[in-house]
Amino acid sequence: MKSKFIKINEADNVAVALEDIEAGYTENNLTALDDIPFAHKILLEDLKAGDDVIKYGYPIGHVDRDLKKGSYIHSHNLKTNLSDKLEYSFLHNNKYLPKKSDLTFNGYVRKDGRVGIRNEIWIIPTVGCVNKTATELEKRFSNIGKGCDGVYAFTHQFGCSQLGDDQENTRKILAALAHHPNAGGVLIVSLGCENTNLSVFKEYLGDVDESRVKFMVCQDVTDEIEEGTRLINEIYDVIKNDERQPVNIDKLVVGYKCGGSDAFSGMTANALCGVINDCLTSYGATTILTEVPEMFGAEQILMERSENETVFNKQVEMINGFKDYFYSHGVVCYENPSPGNHDGGITTLEEKSLGCVQKGGKSIVTDVLKYGESAHKNGLNLLTGPGNDIVSVTNLVCAGCQVILFTTGRGTSLGAAVPTIKISSNSALFGRKGNWIDFNAGELINGTDFDVLADELQNKLIAVLNGEKTKNELNNYRDISVFKDGVIM
Repeated sequence: MKSKFIKINEADNVAVALEDIEAGYTENNLTALDDIPFAHKILLEDLKAGDDVIKYGYPIGHVDRDLKKGSYIHSHNLKTNLSDKLEYSFLHNNKYLPKKSDLTFNGYVRKDGRVGIRNEIWIIPTVGCVNKTATELEKRFSNIGKGCDGVYAFTHQFGCSQLGDDQENTRKILAALAHHPNAGGVLIVSLGCENTNLSVFKEYLGDVDESRVKFMVCQDVTDEIEEGTRLINEIYDVIKNDERQPVNIDKLVVGYKCGGSDAFSGMTANALCGVINDCLTSYGATTILTEVPEMFGAEQILMERSENETVFNKQVEMINGFKDYFYSHGVVCYENPSPGNHDGGITTLEEKSLGCVQKGGKSIVTDVLKYGESAHKNGLNLLTGPGNDIVSVTNLVCAGCQVILFTTGRGTSLGAAVPTIKISSNSALFGRKGNWIDFNAGELINGTDFDVLADELQNKLIAVLNGEKTKNELNNYRDISVFKDGVIM
């Protein structure tokens, strides 16, 4: 008979229910003392109050009372171990030694040497006041001709009446979007009187190919729709002749994200991403892991994999800096996961974090990036930023990711500005939301061999790099959001 529980690590003292379990169910000397919902935890041994609960081989918190084997473990009896800032010690250097690979994909090589996997035209407003102009222009080009993969507007609410770091964040993010290699051409749309007006914004943009990057100030033209249409046609005339060519896998930049996680995310979808990550970094590709609050409780695992002491110190600064961000708003840094995570069987932040960092596999951490900073080192990079889905995927895009592997256990329709491969942690989600999900990692629970499924996911990734559309592209679900931490005037 197929087991109704799964134990992830030999050291664990909890298992996860593979289906709803009724109190009294017995299997291999384990009797459920309570009803155990699907994806939630059952205790495998007696514990005393204060004892740690172990999952993924690490503590995910402690029980607040004496509990018997077979008890249901969740927020009513499991409490976090997290607290304030910790002291960290650098242990050792790690050598990052990628090997040569003949693995390739077909991409668009840009003048700066970066490679796009799409040849799109992006419309980027410098301020929210011109969002409708941008979206109207997108509508006009819903059926653009051969040689362009589409025209897309990336609207946002900012660009004016912002102060300090908020204003800087907006400018950095928009400038990074304008330089993204998936955009064969870009139209920058300005109102004219905003703080991030065109003359200011051009300082952040730096050098651009003006045959591919055009500018429009709406207050300076008679009809902004007609002028925008003219400029997009000019861009199209340049990019329509771009062609894909084979490039080595070391030109690839992949971002990892999880949203709407459940208790299976860390053992199926995130674990598969970890294997893909280790393969890619071994071949010299660049990969990026973000969501700093979802590293709390698992950060020392990543710190142990720092390439050198400089990278270690940057990790400590990133973790403690984000804790300071929480404290500056009078909020503790170890709040429980979201209601969706909670309902999906995740109890504490360290439980979520230990599952989250599985996406980074066992790769050496070669760099730590600030918010809005682009990756420039091969290997696994950590990117400073929050866990919020739409802010995180925007952050990954602006760090240079051509594609994002997005794992989910509860489901989400969110798509980034780049192809977003949605990976379900369980088969029930895949069956229910096939219009959102590209790949089912839940087959691991059903008995599919791990290596077989990892190969299938890698093949899926290569197909998307070569032009196969993801569900977010087919649905035209593409959004951006800028990280905000300041005053609006």
